[in-house]
Formats: sequence, C-alpha cells, structure tokens
Amino acid sequence: MNTVHLLLDVHFVKPYPRDMGITERKERQRAELREHILRVARDMVMKEGFGALSMRKLADAVEYAPATLYLHFENRDAIARELCVRGFQELLARLEPAAAVKEPVERLSRLAQAYLSFGLEHPETYRLIFMEDPKLSADLFQDKQHGEGPRSFALLVRACEDLKAAGRAPEATPAEQLAEVFWAGLHGIISLKLTCSGFQGSPAEVLAQTLVATLVQGPKPGKRSR
Repeated sequence: MNTVHLLLDVHFVKPYPRDMGITERKERQRAELREHILRVARDMVMKEGFGALSMRKLADAVEYAPATLYLHFENRDAIARELCVRGFQELLARLEPAAAVKEPVERLSRLAQAYLSFGLEHPETYRLIFMEDPKLSADLFQDKQHGEGPRSFALLVRACEDLKAAGRAPEATPAEQLAEVFWAGLHGIISLKLTCSGFQGSPAEVLAQTLVATLVQGPKPGKRSR
C-alpha cells in the first residue's frame, strides 16, 4: 500500500482495539473500504448521474487501482445494484412511518407525500432505481419476503385493503390492483417532474392529492360513466 492509500485508510478507518486479531482486522478494513467505494460512487451518481459512473473513474476518485475495486465488486452493475438496494432502503424507511397512520385515507395521503419527497429530493437515486436498466429494479423484487421492493408494495396493498374495508374504495377492484395504480401514479408524477421540466403542470403535491382523491372517490361498482 502506498502513502496515498495509507493516508486514505487513516481518514476513513476507525481505530481498532489492540486485542483485535489480524484476520478480523483485515476483514474490517475490507468492509470499510467497500463502504468507502460505495459512498464515493453514490456521490458521483448524485452529482453527475449514473452515466458518469465507471470503474476507472471511480478508482481515480478513491485513489486506488481499478484492480482493487474488482476485489469488492464484479463490475459497475454490481455497484449500481448495491446503490439501488440502499436507495430502496431509504425509500422504505420513509414509507414505514406513513404506513403507521390508522385512518386509511390519511395513510394513503401520507404514503404519497413520503414517496414524492424521496423521489424529488433524491432524483439521481430515483432514476437509478426506477429509470435506468430494468434489470436493476427487477433484482429488488426477487426476494418476495424480505426484499425492499415487495415490502414497500405490501405497505401500499395494506393501505388499499383498509381503504376497501372502510368502504372508501371500489369493492370490485382488488387491493393489489389499487396499489399498483397508486404506485404507477406516483411514479408517473415523479417521472414527469424529473424528465419534463419545461412542462408547466401542477405542483407534485397537488397531483398526489388528486391521485388519492381519485382512488378514494373511484367509480362505484356496476356504474359506467356516460
């Protein structure tokens, strides 16, 4: 390890207990370097977009040889997948407090606000998760029980189930379908705001309120609009 690398290690590695074994110390150093690489990659994506991320550019930013990065990540996509997972964890962390609201209509409104705030406050992270390579977002839904994607969707489904139980949503429409429409609507709002800045539309918060009102005041079963 050269002097530059040593100084970098001192900068982001915490002091180790004196009684720590060599193997444990190396494992911790490896984990800390991996975290450092991810932090720098995340900053790069947030400032310049996913297209600016490359293994060589990232290696220059962390001041390590590209070969060192490949000891921690197979390729750029592996880094992107990890960033997606962590981004989705942040999204889930915002949704969970909103999902604790008991009244179903208010809960749906809070979920919409939480989702929009995440997407608009972290546009590049949102783009990376939902608007880049479809394989990245698909990976987030592989673990049906513990994955951040299915867990987030489950919060929306439960809200729609309670909405139906309270008689505030069409009985004939499955809760899962209502949740999909809700998610699609929120994603559409964020996508429009991120990609069509020249479009002079309503504020995102107003659109979210309209979306919730549309779901809550949806068409009555058996009736058709003329």
